[in-house]
Amino acid sequence: MRLVLPVLILGVCCTGFAQTSSEGPAQGSAAEAVVADESHPGLGTDIKLYFTAPLHWDSADWACFGGALLAIGISHHYDARVRSHFVKDLAPGQTIKSDDVQDAIPTVAVLGGTWAYANLIDDNDGRREAWTMFEAGGLSTVTAYALKYAIAREGPDETDDSNEWFKHGGRSFPSEHATAAFAVGTVLAESGNDEFRWVRRVLGYGLGVFTSYERLKHNAHWLSDTVAGAALGGASAHFSMHRDDRTHEDAHLSVVPIPGGAMLRYQANLR
Repeated sequence: MRLVLPVLILGVCCTGFAQTSSEGPAQGSAAEAVVADESHPGLGTDIKLYFTAPLHWDSADWACFGGALLAIGISHHYDARVRSHFVKDLAPGQTIKSDDVQDAIPTVAVLGGTWAYANLIDDNDGRREAWTMFEAGGLSTVTAYALKYAIAREGPDETDDSNEWFKHGGRSFPSEHATAAFAVGTVLAESGNDEFRWVRRVLGYGLGVFTSYERLKHNAHWLSDTVAGAALGGASAHFSMHRDDRTHEDAHLSVVPIPGGAMLRYQANLR
């Protein structure tokens, strides 16, 4: 079955990135948060750990891996049917404008709005949440683009066959819009306290679902492209949200949120 290799590649990536712990980021005042940031491994370390995470799988990661494979495989079965639902009124040879920029606006708005509001009310936890959104979105989007070029799947605007993998010029799998939306949305859904958890989850996961729907409606991706993006984005968000729980290095570069902006800091342990 031609889907097996692409699914394995995506599953390996998103499962490795899903390693988390039961404890979330610390809460506190702006001063306390800067002190707490001393324990963060830093952006450079996060990038290294993100891309080497599959080397440290545990039973929970294997369970996530199996779930990702199953979800992508099931959605692939319905790729053609979902495409037909959205393009049934198209004339032969007619295509739909993909609206790439328009479909990215909700994700950018949530990220920018979180950062702006945190600065408006001078909330360091909010700035940290915005940075986590940025890191999760950035890491997952870079990975999505790498997978696009490696897997080279033709999209529904290029072919009627959902099994056109490893084709020159194919850039459909996974959906980078869905990946970024679920990365940012998952951070929104699972960060902060539990007082408005249901509201956060409706907005956060709603962002991912809405963006994925728009990509399908615009005939830009197959259903399984968006499901793969959801898995990759969600796993990347959990990775970034639990950066405090990972192994530290003797030296690292990090971004520290401060009132009114952010500070770039290099830290080294001298022995």
